[in-house]
Amino acid sequence: MTDKPDTDWKTKAALAAGAAVGSAAIAAALLFANRRRKDKADGQPPATGKAPHYPPETD
Repeated sequence: MTDKPDTDWKTKAALAAGAAVGSAAIAAALLFANRRRKDKADGQPPATGKAPHYPPETD
């Protein structure tokens, strides 16, 4: 017996929808990571006479 190739339009639509959801999730993750990186790059606020002293980070 031979298997018929799967040409059902529902299967193709489901694969396309899955690909769209997956790529949207990847794009959202990249945007979120980029935003967090920018927030981290801003650093700490500048020290003023009224603000507490923020020592530089040391590792």
